[in-house]
Amino acid sequence: MYSASFIFKPGTFDDEFHRLNGLIDQAAIATEGYLGAETWQSPDGACLNAIYYWESLESLHQFSTNPHHLEAKKQYSRWYDGYHIVVAEIIRSYGDDTVPHFTPNDRRKV
Repeated sequence: MYSASFIFKPGTFDDEFHRLNGLIDQAAIATEGYLGAETWQSPDGACLNAIYYWESLESLHQFSTNPHHLEAKKQYSRWYDGYHIVVAEIIRSYGDDTVPHFTPNDRRKV
């Protein structure tokens, strides 16, 4: 299982941004191997982190080549004041089952 974190400084979002963003969300959900997404914000609100979860690198790659996604990437500087991507392999996930999550809950003792 993998995650792709899109960490960004929001700029000004216009109608074209919202149109493409909706199409990109639909494309992610329609991609085989997509598990879900969540968004976090820095305490000062300056940065956001959209984290997408994938069953495999192949499914993440398939999403990354979607035409709407590629179109938005070409225009990112219109809407963002900067960004950083982190792709990570998830090797373990666990908790007390009170916080639902996309990753499996490993019940082995830490």
